[in-house]
Amino acid sequence: MAPNRVGLRSRSRFPPFLRRWSGACPRRSFENTRDSPPDGHRGVGNLHDVDTLDLAIDLLSNRTRILVFTGAGISTESGIPDFRGPDGVWKRVDPREFTLDNWVTNGEFRKRSWKRRFSADANAFAPNAAHEAVAALWKTGRMIGCITQNIDGLHQAAGLPGEAVSELHGNSRGIVCWGDQHRADLDEVRARWEAGERDPRCAECGSILKSTTVLFGESLPIAAVATAQQWADTADAVLAVGSTLSVYPAADFPLQVAARGEPFVIINQGKTDHDGFATLKIEGRAGEALPSLVGGLCG
Repeated sequence: MAPNRVGLRSRSRFPPFLRRWSGACPRRSFENTRDSPPDGHRGVGNLHDVDTLDLAIDLLSNRTRILVFTGAGISTESGIPDFRGPDGVWKRVDPREFTLDNWVTNGEFRKRSWKRRFSADANAFAPNAAHEAVAALWKTGRMIGCITQNIDGLHQAAGLPGEAVSELHGNSRGIVCWGDQHRADLDEVRARWEAGERDPRCAECGSILKSTTVLFGESLPIAAVATAQQWADTADAVLAVGSTLSVYPAADFPLQVAARGEPFVIINQGKTDHDGFATLKIEGRAGEALPSLVGGLCG
């Protein structure tokens, strides 16, 4: 049985009710109507520029359905490396290996992946001030939800309810079999691996197991996509944190909100692909900038 997911790689395969989500429409709307950044664009401001922070607070102060979008940069301060940075994951491993086809057909790759997974300390990482700030914003009742590209579960660990998080790229906590989509308990699979089962199989049907993390060439989870789309359709502002906004189709969601003329604030250390579309860009670390912004909104 094939997974119940929306196609990641080929937008032409999207079900009709999700075609508008493919990203073509939001990006065309920018290209056809704006040869320059949106009205009210403030450019890049340094984290220590009080005026820039005040502008961000002013932009979001009267918004009651803020959509938060997060990427790897929100978790780097928890010790989790990003993927594309100077010391990122893809500098140490070949991303071309991390495809669905390679997982399904290459037993040696699966063994290496399970070893990497279970040799690591599962409790080594904890939420940082940025994750806590997102949870604090949620508690104000002025946030519609958090779309994340991350698979680490640190938003939930910081106190954000599961229903307030859309994990577009899956998560590393879930285990599923590739045959009939049976769920497996992570601790039970770890125990079997530690007992010598280097390529664990489904206890119910014998099929190979994999993490619910989305691999290249795999599909995005339909439920997460549907939730993210609902939030993007009704958000009255978008706050992107710690993402280069370069991985699609996930990065289309902030653009959809901005395309309606709603405030688009970016917090990131370094350039993003959407800097030219942002209403305001704060250059800085998520763990410093986001708590200051949320504190200003809650004050």
